[in-house]
Amino acid sequence: MGIFDFVKSVGKKLGFGDEETPPTAEDLKKELDSHDLGTENITVEIVGDKAIIKGDVADQSIFEKAIVALGNTLGVSQVEATEVKVAAAAPADVVLHEVQKGDSLWKIATKHYGNGSKYPEIFEANKPMLSDPDKIYPGQMLRIPKLD
Repeated sequence: MGIFDFVKSVGKKLGFGDEETPPTAEDLKKELDSHDLGTENITVEIVGDKAIIKGDVADQSIFEKAIVALGNTLGVSQVEATEVKVAAAAPADVVLHEVQKGDSLWKIATKHYGNGSKYPEIFEANKPMLSDPDKIYPGQMLRIPKLD
């Protein structure tokens, strides 16, 4: 499925230490499971600052949310998902957007869809990791779903 790059020095802090100390595999698995995405068949390993996930998920949406949930963690610079099987359909190319200073979901929707009023699509695609459409930060990676 691929290797996805993230900004190591931004994201949710888990456990102790700083951005130079990546979270443990156990902490990442607990964080992933806390979102109740349907990732119970996913295992997490840490090699350096890369999170490696293996297992299977029911659909593409769960796959993408798992990548975003783990990658937007302080101390994680990459998520490798080459050994994840998506049951529902052939995996599509994952579209991720790195939030820049001054970005809003409206601005991001305008860039990707040509229509800022489609921002709720991006917000919904990133729940439960996003709790408010106004709470995004530079360096955060968001999944951009394809419009139907």
